[in-house]
Amino acid sequence: MSTTTRATKWLSLCAVAVTAGGLTLSTSQPDSTPVPSGTITGPYASLLSASTDLGPAGPQRVKLVAGLHTDTPPVALIDWAQRHGLSVQWRPGNRWADIDGAPAAIGSAFGVAVHDYRGRLGQVFYASPQQPPIPTAIGGEVSELGRILGYIPHYESVPFIMPLDVPNEGLPPAGLLRTYNAVPLHGNGYTGKGTTVLVFAFDGFDQEDLDMFSTWFNLPKFTPELMGDMPSQRTGEATMDLEAIHAVAPDAKTVLVNARDTVSGDATYQKIGALMEEADRRYPGAVWSFSIGWGCDKISTAADLLPIRSALSSAMRHGTTAFNASGDLAGLECKGGHNWSSPPAPDDVGLDSVASLPEMTDVGGTTLSTDAEGRWLAEQSWFAPAISQGTGGGVSNLFERPPWQSELRVAAPPGRRLTPDIAAVADPYTGVRIVFKRQHVVGGGTSLAAPIWAGLTALMNEYLVRNGGGPIGELNPLLYEIAQGARLPAFRDVTLGGNAVDDAGPGYDLVTGLGTPDVDHLVQDILALQRCGVGCG
Repeated sequence: MSTTTRATKWLSLCAVAVTAGGLTLSTSQPDSTPVPSGTITGPYASLLSASTDLGPAGPQRVKLVAGLHTDTPPVALIDWAQRHGLSVQWRPGNRWADIDGAPAAIGSAFGVAVHDYRGRLGQVFYASPQQPPIPTAIGGEVSELGRILGYIPHYESVPFIMPLDVPNEGLPPAGLLRTYNAVPLHGNGYTGKGTTVLVFAFDGFDQEDLDMFSTWFNLPKFTPELMGDMPSQRTGEATMDLEAIHAVAPDAKTVLVNARDTVSGDATYQKIGALMEEADRRYPGAVWSFSIGWGCDKISTAADLLPIRSALSSAMRHGTTAFNASGDLAGLECKGGHNWSSPPAPDDVGLDSVASLPEMTDVGGTTLSTDAEGRWLAEQSWFAPAISQGTGGGVSNLFERPPWQSELRVAAPPGRRLTPDIAAVADPYTGVRIVFKRQHVVGGGTSLAAPIWAGLTALMNEYLVRNGGGPIGELNPLLYEIAQGARLPAFRDVTLGGNAVDDAGPGYDLVTGLGTPDVDHLVQDILALQRCGVGCG
């Protein structure tokens, strides 16, 4: 089957059934009723239509992001804002600024309506059904504007936790290391010493679970540091992430970063950027792992993500590498979760907005086959069509294709960022053993795959530093350079299976990316590139 992205095909289909990797998506005739100029359609419109319009927004401050052409002071923007009763916050060096003001002033300045809405979960937020245009007076400085939206329908990842009656009872730490050929590193004493891994999470952990995990698998005891307060809820996500990292890199320092406040109130993406900046200040050069999502990439604009891109790029210059789970909705990450219950439709096709950032290494998921000792036998993409779950992946709606993906031969809309970048085990029936609520269980989901890669990167950073290199920092350019040809084969190509939008196949695909790692080979290839430079051949 062709690797043409089905998402692009869906746009021209009406009243037919589209079969995607075994999942049938029914579409219907589009509504031909004309909409006002500038009206936002797709999942954004679905969010508002699923909420109750409470009328003009009440007394509060409304915020939106303005992207700038340069990093010089936006004098014209500041002057224009003052004349319209608005304020601008800008920091030297940034190519973005915050605009805020009363709802009526924002509405008048941009010529849009700003109303309050009540969502199905009871949340009250402001929004405009229209995309604000760039006024002529500031067009010389402002390149793009974000959405006027006071709520992002975030995704609280809940790990797929299975009882221990699954086949082979899941991978223990030794089996996980053997699967991805990290045993040679451990055998030579590389266990993550001197490295730090941050887990960004909405929920907390119980120390007793971590102690039981360490004791059961004869690993050193560990107590993660906290950045922020301990979150009160316990879904198992943070527990699984921390234990997966400890299984791979038992001597790395782990830190739980409480990200709950980022989804409280408005300005979510600005809050995420500020949280990343603080993490970079406190733990420069750390590895970051994200198993949470902040809205699909059809809800926002690229301008909305500028605070995150700025913070992430700065952290990477200090040696940080960041991994984000691609999602567990099989490429339908714009499916509304709590807010929509309709069958899958073309508007559901999309990516997690933060995971699709070009600077972020997006991690897809596989179903894994090993022998009794954990030696790798085969992998295929993780997809359970009967329950619409599986590895995320697809084509970004927000970001241009980065230079390091320019050589990929993938039939997809030209010039767009492709995801995921790489993959690891995610199927809960072939997952990793963890301890949660004092029970031995098996974890899964791409929210397992991301921390596995974070732990493996801690091993690689230790190896690189001890052998004359340095922390990896931005990983994606290295991954794609190595995939084009390196001394040692660093990836196991996953060619079987698919998700709801594409099929796996030889080489890069929109399901598992470049494949899963041979870590011992990968780190040697990275060291060679660090010594001679990317593109040195």
